[in-house]
Amino acid sequence: MNDAIAVQRRTFWTPLIERWPALQELGPRLKAWARRRPRLLASLGAVALSILLPVLWLVHHVHFDRSDLPDLGALLRFEAPTIGTVRDARGEVLIELAHEYRRVVTFEQVPPILQQAVLAAEDKRFFEHSGVDLRALPRVVEKSGRRTWGEWRRGNGLRLRMPQGGSTITQQLVRVYFLRELTSRPDDAAVFHSGVGAPRLLSMALGARAANKLLRKLEEVRLSFWLEEELEKVYGSKEKAKREIFARYASFIYLGDGRYGYEAAAEHYLGKSLAELAPDDAANAAMLASIGKAPENYAPQPAADNRRLLDRRNQVLGLMAGNGYIDAGLASRCRAKPIALAEEKAVKTMAPAAVDHVLEELTAIEKGRFEVTDLLQGRIVVTSTVDLRIQEIVNQALENGLRSYEKRHPAARGSIQGSVVVLANADAAILAEAGGRQVFKDRDNRYSDYNRVIDSLRQPGSAMKPLVYLAALESGYSLDTLVPDEPIEVPMGDGETFKSIDNYDFEYKGEIPLRQALAESRNTVAVWLAREIGMRRVIHTAHEMGIKSPLEPNLATALGASEVRLLELADAYRAIASGVRAEPHVIERVGDMNGRRLYQAPRETRSIDSPALAALREGLRGSVRLPGGTARVLDRRREFPIAVMGKTGTTSEHRDAIFVGSTYGGEGITVAVRVGFDDNRPLGEQETGGKVALPIFREILLRIHQQELHGKTPRFPREIEAGIDAYLASSGERPALSPVAAPRQPEVVIGSTVPASTFEPAKKLEGPSGR
Repeated sequence: MNDAIAVQRRTFWTPLIERWPALQELGPRLKAWARRRPRLLASLGAVALSILLPVLWLVHHVHFDRSDLPDLGALLRFEAPTIGTVRDARGEVLIELAHEYRRVVTFEQVPPILQQAVLAAEDKRFFEHSGVDLRALPRVVEKSGRRTWGEWRRGNGLRLRMPQGGSTITQQLVRVYFLRELTSRPDDAAVFHSGVGAPRLLSMALGARAANKLLRKLEEVRLSFWLEEELEKVYGSKEKAKREIFARYASFIYLGDGRYGYEAAAEHYLGKSLAELAPDDAANAAMLASIGKAPENYAPQPAADNRRLLDRRNQVLGLMAGNGYIDAGLASRCRAKPIALAEEKAVKTMAPAAVDHVLEELTAIEKGRFEVTDLLQGRIVVTSTVDLRIQEIVNQALENGLRSYEKRHPAARGSIQGSVVVLANADAAILAEAGGRQVFKDRDNRYSDYNRVIDSLRQPGSAMKPLVYLAALESGYSLDTLVPDEPIEVPMGDGETFKSIDNYDFEYKGEIPLRQALAESRNTVAVWLAREIGMRRVIHTAHEMGIKSPLEPNLATALGASEVRLLELADAYRAIASGVRAEPHVIERVGDMNGRRLYQAPRETRSIDSPALAALREGLRGSVRLPGGTARVLDRRREFPIAVMGKTGTTSEHRDAIFVGSTYGGEGITVAVRVGFDDNRPLGEQETGGKVALPIFREILLRIHQQELHGKTPRFPREIEAGIDAYLASSGERPALSPVAAPRQPEVVIGSTVPASTFEPAKKLEGPSGR
């Protein structure tokens, strides 16, 4: 056996020795050299070991080490932040919100032309390799070495320069899904790897910056091999595993302007879905595939020439033709096309105020059960109470009303503001909410703007008076009780001075029926009633009907001097119309991405035990039907064939114009409108609630009625209309003074003085409009 080996060795070495005789002496010389230089030999051995150890560690770490692996379950389930959706009551999209705008797609949902473009641009051997393209490794190493050497020669020290490109689709998916935190760390931080051997040697040899870059790339490679191995086990074949990897890459890759995945990018940049990409639409497919290389450089911009993207797209078209995906003729025609982008939408949502309200209400549900982050990351879907059809009517009517005002006051163009809220009488569901006009001071309110429905505290003016009248009716007054419309003074709070209260027309009619005083919005009567029954009773009644803001216990509050939110005012009128208390809400339900219901708005209502409500409804209906009523314009049957009740309001010095009105009962709706400047400057003389706000109300209700968007408009009961008919028929005959059943609280008698603590200064009473 040994002779055979010896023969083989002689056979092997003989030709070499015959060619280079010096080889015979090489062995003995090396041994002699080693004996003379033992320290040098030890140093060379140490260098060899320092090189061999990292190499051995690298091979083991990449191919065999499967410790500290991330959770694969979330990736298999396609769990990633997607787009959160807020829908209207019929399922129409109100808005889509996200930290990351992403559409998840399957492999089959990516059209072949885009698949080919992505493979040509990113990884043409994707379906062949096992996560890392080893055939490209020499090219990557060569580029890295050349760039690193260049840095060294320029005196920048040893800085490892990894070239762009060369990463497979699998590596890119690993990077964006599993290594986002790692890739966001600065390169010069401490070496992130937990190993104490080879990583430390790399850090000592290359420095922390270079070592981190190399170690991060190695982790990317390791996880890429692991991912492909695991998915092949899960899906049963390499082909199926590759399709799943491609689908996740197509869903998670960042493509600029906050868009993740090709579906979201196609919608944003092209204005179309991936399903609309035709087989010959190689130009758009190549454009989408070009962005992923460097979104900061290639993401298209509407106002730019996008030259870099155009060059990159044409390069990808060439690669597609070179790989045989498309023919040369199609590639040539596509290269001649410019970058064509979809027009940017001017309005992101038709209901920015409602969306703002949704976000606020979402966090209040069940003591923080949900967070806005849940919506922004696409974990939940919110269905609101808003009807987008009604919302569009509200937006247009508000704009029409404000433009009419601007025609009368050209200097106010673009600065006048308004707000509207529409409530369902039955349960206080918000059907539409406009917290301001959609174009304000030449700026589109594309996102949730300042919501003047729920955030703005303003005086309600005479729109507050029905609550005073309700308190009076509950105290024993009736609609036919005669009340004094005559000059009245209220104390200023100093115990010595008084303020005279005037009506809008500066006239006084003497004793008139309470219903006529309400219809005509007589200021003196409202103050007299509040003084007679006591402000405590008025404030209690207001809070019972839905006013939540604190109300000042002075007579100015009877004329609407205390500030309230428009939503509170609307809810009070809704409660009057329906006879039930309910909490205004804008969220109907919350579900998860699989359609499972997580929350349903409680339909909790409470009947209001007050016989006086029927009388007040008749009184507010009288504001429309009686001569001199502030809403008389709504009684023109042919032009406005809807039975409504309501009340105008104009605040001190005409700073706000208001109208709140309702159709009857639980099947009806309530609409509240307020118009004014944000800086609280006056609207101008004669600009009353009836002139400025009522036309907006009228347009909204008429269009809702015509389109039957909230069912058939209910009629008022016969007894209410009959009571008004009887009063109209009586002409000038006034009924006798009705007895007051409930005891009054005569805190003040006309002309008398009261303690200063009874009322606050009535300075806000100056210039009340009564309209």
